[in-house]
Amino acid sequence: MKTFDYAAPEHEAGVLELLSPTPGETELLAGGTDLIGLMKKLIVNPDRVVNIMEVQSLCGISADSTGVNIGATTRLDDLLEAPELNGYPSIKQAIRGINSPQLQQQGTLGGELCQRPRCWYFRNGHGLLVHAGRMVSAGENRFHSIFGNDGAAKFVHPSRLAPALIALGAQVRIAGPGPIDETLLPLEVFFRTPMHVGQREHILEPNQLLTHIHLPPADEIANAAYEVRHGEGPDYPLVAAATALWMTGERVAAAKIVLGHVAPTPWVSQQAVESLVGCVVNRDTARAAGEAAVVEATPLSDNGYKVRLARVAVERAILLAAGLETGGF
Repeated sequence: MKTFDYAAPEHEAGVLELLSPTPGETELLAGGTDLIGLMKKLIVNPDRVVNIMEVQSLCGISADSTGVNIGATTRLDDLLEAPELNGYPSIKQAIRGINSPQLQQQGTLGGELCQRPRCWYFRNGHGLLVHAGRMVSAGENRFHSIFGNDGAAKFVHPSRLAPALIALGAQVRIAGPGPIDETLLPLEVFFRTPMHVGQREHILEPNQLLTHIHLPPADEIANAAYEVRHGEGPDYPLVAAATALWMTGERVAAAKIVLGHVAPTPWVSQQAVESLVGCVVNRDTARAAGEAAVVEATPLSDNGYKVRLARVAVERAILLAAGLETGGF
């Protein structure tokens, strides 16, 4: 690990003053569950690390008639215990899937959303776009993308919470670069597929700060998240799906279905939604939505199995949201 300057400001404005407009010069430290490992392996080499855990305005959960606001440095285990999130079971299901008390207690919401890809080429110093994607296409790609992989980026987005939050219509507040600059935008458009070396997996500029997540009211939203995993340890899932259903009587009036760990960004499936809207939720309609969700999948040489898993994940997330038996473990 190279030497670096360290700062721990107590206000958002202080954080913004310390951030550099040049990519890679500064990094934000919250729980540290991702950044510390990347710095030890010299994957990132900042000149300055800015600890944002002392900024009180970035931590906490509050609810009112407009929904729920969550600070970016709120720890995952606090989300798990928060009564304000009882109407959003998909969020708590995704956190429980982490299945590591240490990661839940140390990890933060903002850090979970902004963590870097787990791609082993990237984590071993080859770069995120690794020879314009050719090394991944020709090499070991069992855990890589089955959607959105026609360019150089073939990693999968690592966030377990992003699919659930996007399905629920979450928005993010971004501060900076100036002390009074702020933007509120849908979480869905916060993530992006990098197009060139050095570009991050989100739209934050190096001198901007993700401060809060806003959730709309959960009234009458049936929602759930489902992961397909190797086992019961803290390993990342092979695929995941989250769904939010708005019902009129027994039929689906509207829906949002988002897959995780299948593409360089959380993958919104409009085909699955179109298959499900207007239907009564049962095993047949859920299975049909799962089939629709993977129609446009483009697996690589060694990850075709993820197409089948993605279909199952969508089917079971829908059934779980509707309060029906999933048939799974």
